[in-house]
Formats: sequence, C-alpha cells, structure tokens
Amino acid sequence: MKKLSFFTFCMLSLFFCQIIWANSQNTWIRVNQAGYLPNDIKVAVLISLNNQLESEFEVFEALSDKMVFKSKADTNFNAKEWGMNRAMRLNFSEIKTPGGYYIKSNGVKSIYFKIDADSYNGASDFLLNYMRQQRCGDNPYTGELCHLDDGYIVDHPTRSGEKIDVTGGWHDATDYLQYLTTSATSLYHMMFAWEHYKDKGIFKDEYDHRGRKGANGVPDIIDEIKWGLDWLVKMNPEDGVMFNQIADDRDHSGFRLPHKDQVDYGWGPGKGRPVYFVTGQSQGLGKHKNRTTGVSSTAGKFSSSFALGSYIFKDIDTVFANKIYKKALAAYEFGLSDLGTTQTACLKSKYFYEEDTYVDDLELAAATFYRYENDGKWREKADYWGELEPITPWMELGRGRHYQYYPFINLGHYYLAQSSEGSVREKYLGYMRDALEHLRKRGERDPFLYGIPSLWCSNNLVSAAVTYCHLYREASGDNSYLEMEMALRDWLFGCNPWGKSMVVGLPASGNYPRYPHSSYTVINGDLTYGGLIDGPIDRELFLTRAGNSLTKPDAYAVFNNGKAVYHDDIGDYSSNEPTMDGSAGLTYYFAAMEAEGQRQKESIKPSSLVYDNWGAVIRKNSDSRDIYLIFSADSMFQGGKHVLDVLKKAGIKGSFFVTGNFLRLPEHSKITERIIKEGHYIGAHSDKHLLYAPWDKRDSSLIGVDSLIMDIKLNYKELNNKGVDIESAIWYLPPYEWYNRESVEAASLLGLKTINYTPGTATPADYTTPDMKNYRSSDELIERLYKFEKKEGLHGAIILIHPGVHPSREDRLYNRLAEIIDYLKSKGYGFERF
Repeated sequence: MKKLSFFTFCMLSLFFCQIIWANSQNTWIRVNQAGYLPNDIKVAVLISLNNQLESEFEVFEALSDKMVFKSKADTNFNAKEWGMNRAMRLNFSEIKTPGGYYIKSNGVKSIYFKIDADSYNGASDFLLNYMRQQRCGDNPYTGELCHLDDGYIVDHPTRSGEKIDVTGGWHDATDYLQYLTTSATSLYHMMFAWEHYKDKGIFKDEYDHRGRKGANGVPDIIDEIKWGLDWLVKMNPEDGVMFNQIADDRDHSGFRLPHKDQVDYGWGPGKGRPVYFVTGQSQGLGKHKNRTTGVSSTAGKFSSSFALGSYIFKDIDTVFANKIYKKALAAYEFGLSDLGTTQTACLKSKYFYEEDTYVDDLELAAATFYRYENDGKWREKADYWGELEPITPWMELGRGRHYQYYPFINLGHYYLAQSSEGSVREKYLGYMRDALEHLRKRGERDPFLYGIPSLWCSNNLVSAAVTYCHLYREASGDNSYLEMEMALRDWLFGCNPWGKSMVVGLPASGNYPRYPHSSYTVINGDLTYGGLIDGPIDRELFLTRAGNSLTKPDAYAVFNNGKAVYHDDIGDYSSNEPTMDGSAGLTYYFAAMEAEGQRQKESIKPSSLVYDNWGAVIRKNSDSRDIYLIFSADSMFQGGKHVLDVLKKAGIKGSFFVTGNFLRLPEHSKITERIIKEGHYIGAHSDKHLLYAPWDKRDSSLIGVDSLIMDIKLNYKELNNKGVDIESAIWYLPPYEWYNRESVEAASLLGLKTINYTPGTATPADYTTPDMKNYRSSDELIERLYKFEKKEGLHGAIILIHPGVHPSREDRLYNRLAEIIDYLKSKGYGFERF
C-alpha cells in the first residue's frame, strides 16, 4: 500500500478540519434543558444546514468527559419544514444513570444536560409565580392595588351603566383584559393538578393568601385557586346573571404597570372598566362584533369550575363549598337554556377569542359531577355531550382560528375514560386514542415529532397535547404515544429549532426568553417568571399580525426560515408574550413529571432530603438522627490537623469541601492525602472561590453559566489529580455558601447536588473577626447551635465549621469540635459523611 506524502496528509487533514468547522457553524444539537428522568425515552435532535452528515453520535459524562454511549441516529425526517437540510433524532434512552452529560456528533457538541429524578421538582409550583404576578386588584408583584373601580355593566337590557364589584381574578396576559373564558379554564387546570397530586408533597406553602412571601398553612396553589373562585363568584353574582369579560381592546394602549392603567372607557381615566353581560347574542360596543350564538360555553365553564371547587373546599370551607356547589348546578341549567358559544368582545379591531365549541364545556361540567358523585345521571349527560365532539377539532384538523377550539383539551373525556361502565370507558379511551393518533401521524416525519399547528398561542396546544398524552397513558396503561409525549415535553424545554425553553425562568440555568412582551420587562427590567410564552407562530400569520413588531435584529433568523417563526423580542406579541391560561395549563403535567421522578427514585427517599428556596440540600436523611459535619476551605487551613485528630478519636467521618486554590497549594498536599486516606468525603468548593451572586441581590448572577461550569470542572480536575474518585464526589458546596437557583441548576448539569449548611445552626459565623459588626464568639455560636437543636432538632442537619480562619480571630470554633461532638452524641445523634 502506497504511503501518503507528508504534504498530502496535511492537505487531507486540513480538508477534514474544514468540514468539521463548517459543521460546527451550521449544525446544532437540541436537548431538553430541564433534564430527563432516568427511565424516560431520551432523544436529542440534530438539525443542520449541511447536506452531508454522519449518523454516529456519542454521549459523554459532563464531569469526567468520559464517553459512555455511542450509537447511530435515526435520519428519516423532514428537515425542510424547519428551513434545514438535514435532521436526525439521537436516542440515548439506554443511559439511565443520574448525572450530567453532553452529546457530540459531526464535530458539534450539545450544551450540558442532566438525567435526574429531581429534574422537575418545583416546576409546577414555579408556574404560580406568573399567576401571582397576573393578579388584579391586590397585586403582590407590584405591591400596589389596581382596577379597584371595576366595573360598569354593559350590554344588559336594564342594568347597563350600573357599577358592580368585580375586582379580582387575573389579567389575561400583558394586556389587562380579563376573560371568564381563559380564567375559568386556568382555574380548572390548577384544581385538576391539585386533585391528582395533593398527597405527593409537590405543592408547597411559601406564600400567603395575598400572594406575599411567607407561609400561611395553606398550599400556594390552593391560595391561587381560592383567588380565582372568589372572582368567579363576583362574575356570576346570581342565577342567570353572568359576566364574560372586563375591559376590551381599548386596553391595548402601550406598556404600563397595572396600578398606573389610565385607559378611559367613558368613566374617566383609570376610573372603571366595562363588564360585559352574557347575552347569548353577538356583542361589540363599536362597529366590530363577535359571533356569539348562545351562553353554553361560558355557563359550562362556570359550572365545571364551581363544581370541582366545591369538592376541593368541602373540608376546608364548608360554607363556601356549599355556596359554589349550588352555583355549579344553576350554571349548568343556565347553559342548557340557550345553546351556543359566547365569544369575547372587541371594539377597536376584529381581535377577539373566536371560540366555536360549547359541547366540551357542558361535558366537562357533567363529567365533573359524575367524577365526584358517581351518579349515573351525570354520566349519561356527560356522555351525551361527549359523543357530539369525539375529538377536539384542532387535534383532528390540524388548524383553527384564534382560540376557535377552546379549551384546547377535553378533560371530560378523561373522566369518562375512567368510568366503571366498561363500554363507556372503552369508548372514551378510543376517542382519546384517535385524537393522539391524528397528532402522531402529522408529526411522524417531523424531527421533533411536532404535529402541532403553528397557531397563535401554539404552546397552549403543546401543553394540551402533552397533558392528553399523559392522561391517556395513565387511564389506559398504553405507552404507544410515550415518545411523542416526551418529544412535546422536550420541545417546551429547548428541544426545538431555536433551542429555547418556552417557560420564562425555567430551568434557571437555561436559555429561556430574556425579552418577553411584558410591561414588567419594559418598565421594571424584570421577567415574567413562570410564564409560558405564546410560542412559534406560522410565518404568514406572524407577518399579518405582528410583522412590524420587532425592536432589534432577529437573533434567531437562521432558524426562522421554516413553517413557523419565533423571536425573543419584547415587541413580538405573537410569539413571545406569556399567557395566563397557557401557564396554568401546565400545572398538572409538571406535577405529573415530578411525581414520576419520585417513583423512579431508588436509593434516597423523596422526603429525606430537605431543600432551600434555591434548590440546595440543607438536610440529608432528615428522617434519621444523623448529623453531617462539613468543613470548607479555600486557602487557610490551620485547624485542619486538629479537626482530623478529633474526628479520628471520635471514630466518625466528616466531609471536606475544598477549592482548586486549596489543592494547588503545596503546603496542603499531605493533609489532603490524609483526608482521603482516613475515609472522609472530599468534594468541590469551586476552583477560584468566586462569588456567584451579589450579597444584596441574590437572584442576579455575577458569573455566567458557562464560566461557572468551567470553574467547577477545573476544581474537579484538581480533585482528580489528588486521586479522588470524582464520579462519586457528587455533593458540591458553593463558595461563600452563597448561590442562587441559576448556579444550583448549573451545577446539576454536571450531575452535582448542591448542599449548604442547615440555616439556624449558627456555626458558619465562626469566620467573623472581632472588628466585624457581626462578630460572634465561639460561646455564642455553640449556645445558638444547642438552642436550635432543642427547638428544631438536628435530624439530617448539615453543620459547617471552618478549619481555617483569619489570624485575628483567636477564639476558634474548630478548637471546640470535640466538645460539640460529645454534646450531640449525648443527645442521641450519630455522625455520617456525604
């Protein structure tokens, strides 16, 4: 065989390098940025402008850079619809080990992602941030009152102009209109989520009933549900009297905070808004009219929400529960009095919610009564309406006008699919399966398995579809649509052409919208955390609706040459505006994912780890009498030998968290060897001991995600150089013990679990020196620790002591470690290492 000349070899090498470089500029690997559960179907999607690609891909551990999986991608997909030349699905479901990973293919590397049973912990509750931000009347986000003069009745035969109290509820989106249509649907979704997962420890209590920070003994989702129900009562003050809407499109008058809303609807600037009476007839106070045909869609929503609410509150507030139960019955009967749909009203333009269906609303109301009363008459009524619309039309047709087929999901079918009557159950399982089959067929050659029409608010359709997939799987035990379900979930978290999470702020370390169409962003520079944005929209529809809305060059232009477009631009109200009903619509599914993660855990009980508000573990094995002594160091370690001697004499193991700076210092070499040799845990504390977040603004970050990850990896490189098994050293203590949700999420992308000392244990203040205002002597610190133990207990507590302190502190807590250990042993505690 003829050998290549050196020149030829160099030219070929250059040629292949150019190919790799070209691929890296025009090829992207998209993953779920929130993470995958261990037993998920796990698929990444590669898209490329290149025509020539290899199908091989490799998966690497993020921390060690070790290749752990290699396979070939499925290439039989239509990339042209997304403006690409090639697209592949990279299935790595065989990897089930929790940890951080990345993928390489065709010279391109994905971002880091995680596989973890905790991937969706807190996600459902996170959505409530947006619901609280949207509150009307008493707004906890601004701390101000708004729209207290709502409102004045319009379109009533005898009461037009009369002022009534309808303050409350939620603003619909960035505008401040309020619709019964979307509010009742949002409310039902939250109640549905609560009913399914109320006993799983998923829904927390961190806010009071006014939405202010601070627990009140009631899960936050129940506070939000009660807020919504109270408003519905105001909008249906008596039998046969219903209101469908507050304000109209005169509201579209520029960015402003809700308490500074000065739109004049005829009663003076900011002095009251119109409240639209449900007439069952075409409405509109100007030349533009909607196409209302009856009252059933609105009445059905009132009835189903009141019905489910009455069952939830029967053991919480019996009087209130009885009141809304009666309203539920009356609303159902009213819905039968004038069959048809009530659409929202407009004045300035032809913009309104074009709801054309009502049988699903009456079905859900009857099915809700049936679900909780198991009365055959309600099953028959629900079945009657259900048979009239076997499949939600948008799922079957793949099209629809704005909110034409609303709600986008038929939860009544799910209730009937759980009927004890076998024929009814099979019928409605069949209806659900047929709907999902339409979605599957439309998306089977799409690389993202995306069979969703790109309507305005397409993400609401994704939410409906992924929820329907899960409910069908739960009701039937049939996993035929599991891969589509996972793909749609992954779409919401960045496995889409734009690599964008569609939920603002989730995950904290992810690529989510930074410029949502919101007054809070424009005026306060803040984000709409927990808000699900509208999502990708058909190109022509965007050009028609919002074509001139962009405020800056399109950063995603290369991905906007397909059938749908998306812009992270504050001007784009068609693809980048959060919506209330879209956000609330995901509360069930995110709770379901958290519950699945709980079921998949094997080694650690879900209840044994206690987390703080930023996601760090602050107690481990909290159902035991174990205590975890931890010691952190950057450069100073003058007490290290003493600490190790005490631990050895006491026969216990500790956990040491050290920086790269520490490990590189020659004077720490021998004591590091001793820590490892004596069986203590040794883990990372960052490489350069950087401050992650400002002391006075913890939600902000001083270090970018990529820089933070690199710093941590350098710390682990030094640990590895010292002989530490870094694959087992998954517990991570941030520098300064100061961090935020973004830095905790970033560490998790490397497969790490962030920890911190248990708040209240006091000992971390042992670094203070006499010249500091917050100086605490060792006596004070020990006294506070013992008082905390007496009051709160130290079950699974993490107690931090610094083995190195400034020379000016002569009263060093580590010198009293033996005394602390003896005292806590006398109280019946044991000691464990991480």
